[in-house]
Amino acid sequence: MRHIIFLGAASVALVATMPAAAQDGAIDKRVERLEKEMRAVQRSVFPGGSPTFFEGEIAPDNTPGERARGNAPVIDLTARVDALESQLQTLTGQTEQNAFQLRELEKQFTAYKAETDKRFADPATVATPASLPPAATVKPPATTATAAASTPAKKPATPAAKPASATPNAARLALVKKVEIPVTGNETKDAYDYGYRLWEAKLYPEAQAQLKQVVTKWPTSSQASYAQNLLGRAYLDEGKPSLAAVAFYNNYKDRPSGARAPHSLMYMGVALDKLGRKADACKAFRELEEVYGDKAPQDVRTDAATAKAKAGC
Repeated sequence: MRHIIFLGAASVALVATMPAAAQDGAIDKRVERLEKEMRAVQRSVFPGGSPTFFEGEIAPDNTPGERARGNAPVIDLTARVDALESQLQTLTGQTEQNAFQLRELEKQFTAYKAETDKRFADPATVATPASLPPAATVKPPATTATAAASTPAKKPATPAAKPASATPNAARLALVKKVEIPVTGNETKDAYDYGYRLWEAKLYPEAQAQLKQVVTKWPTSSQASYAQNLLGRAYLDEGKPSLAAVAFYNNYKDRPSGARAPHSLMYMGVALDKLGRKADACKAFRELEEVYGDKAPQDVRTDAATAKAKAGC
């Protein structure tokens, strides 16, 4: 009977403990699920973090191969930096060489410019007595001096000479007035065209004054190259090759890309040939071929060939 009572009590106790065991199993599953989720969060938020709080499901493999693959980006970055430094050294060397060459070219150009400027700085030293035109001689002062010496001061012939001297000036003024002044609204071109018409009428001093005004007033305009070149032509036609050479040289030097720069270089050779400086004339013709070549207008190349053959270059 006792045995039956004991079995009954044991069964009652077993039945009483079954809900508690089931409850503990559910809690364990929930805890395991939470731990798995926390480990997943740890892997996502803290990759490679310290496993102090949760033990990793997969232990890290610290083999040399893995370490080398982990350092591969660093090795690649070092190679790229080395390549960039090498390229920078190469570019620095090329820059220094280019700077040295530029300095040498500037020195050569400065020496050439100084020599040429010195050569053409003073037209009086360039011109030779044989090249001076008859109009450039000192005959007018001599004639006035002889007239003053031959005629006494008492005679009124000296005042009477003034109307005679005014007659050529009046005739000259009448010729200038015949030249029409263009008025098209383009002030620069009108000024140059007026100088061209004066040159075409063989009024060389008036044309020179007008063309100088164009160059001085509009030195950077496209007409400046035309005006400076025509100024040299006016000097050359008037029989002043020394002044013409200076005018042509200034136009070529100040406006090497101007429309009349090749013309000025060619005419500078012509002027130097007239001065008897054939070696310098040949240099001008050679420079025309070297600087402009086929880019020079056809008429310039033709005239330069003729002038070059005449100078014996």
